[in-house]
Amino acid sequence: MSQRLAAGLGLAVLLAGCAIERGIALPPMDDWETRRAVLGRVSEWSFSGRIGVSAGDEGFNGRLRWSQRQDSYEATVSGPFGAGSVRLDGDGRRVRLTDPEGEVTELVDAEHDLHTMYGWTIPVASLRYWALGIPDPATPAVTEFGEDGQLARLAQNSWVVEIGQYREASGQPMPRRITASSTETRVRLVIDGWTFH
Repeated sequence: MSQRLAAGLGLAVLLAGCAIERGIALPPMDDWETRRAVLGRVSEWSFSGRIGVSAGDEGFNGRLRWSQRQDSYEATVSGPFGAGSVRLDGDGRRVRLTDPEGEVTELVDAEHDLHTMYGWTIPVASLRYWALGIPDPATPAVTEFGEDGQLARLAQNSWVVEIGQYREASGQPMPRRITASSTETRVRLVIDGWTFH
């Protein structure tokens, strides 16, 4: 093995170790109320995965990277090979959209404005909670649980959310496949990886 190859492999192992050390293990969550409270308090996390949105003849499929820090978030959706990236960022008071050309638009009502601009929408305000497998605490929700005790379905804000699969992340089962449907739009999310800080 050449020195260059050995050094490259060593660097890759070192970087992989750093990535693992950045994440933290979540505390035990043995019942629903504890799970909802713990995940509702987690202030810094991220996930990466795939998203598909369909609304009549409109929609898209792409990669999604979501980063949350306190009330601030940044969500980047990109098409194949990173083409056509769109970024949403907000902080609970405002939402900004940066389109593939770099033009920034301030969204007054994110769901409505996205529908007006593109013909589809995503539930921006609530998605951060639904991705964690808990309801948005801002509004009432109707919840249903699976045989494993995990949240399987919830109805909230005119959306129906179904969590079809969980997978272990940071020591706890976390949503892997999520479908959110409204009268006009269907959002499918597959989460490939979680990181909690």
